Amino acid sequence: MLIYLDNCSLQRPLDSRSNPRIHLESEAVLAILDLLEAGVVRLVSSEILFFEIERNSEALSRAYALEVMSLAAVQIEAGQEVQDLAGRFAQQGLRPADALHLASAVHGRADFFCTCDDKLLRRARTVDTSPTRVVSPLELIEEIETWRSS
Repeated sequence: MLIYLDNCSLQRPLDSRSNPRIHLESEAVLAILDLLEAGVVRLVSSEILFFEIERNSEALSRAYALEVMSLAAVQIEAGQEVQDLAGRFAQQGLRPADALHLASAVHGRADFFCTCDDKLLRRARTVDTSPTRVVSPLELIEEIETWRSS
């Protein structure tokens, strides 16, 4: 199973866990990372993801994200196909950077694109991202467990 974690889901374990939802999503992302390290799932990364990570002014967050990205099985460049697909997603209401993330996941044939961003989650579910499904971290854990048990 190929998964794409956008920057907000990737960084979720570093957020304050005082909010129950954030706490649950943090635990879900940590469980996903454990499954990644165990070889149960494979990670798709992208040029736009590395760009966002490198722009992070917090050294700890940047180092953490780069360490996770070093485990990626697939690296997607922002070539013309990705840019064209991102343009179509942007025309359907996604912000340009979000559209690039989603287009990278779709182009990389990720089974799942995972985000904690509610606005992105809502908007991305209104566009055709086949074969990639857009999910939250909690939904991704459920999908992985269903896939493992089948």
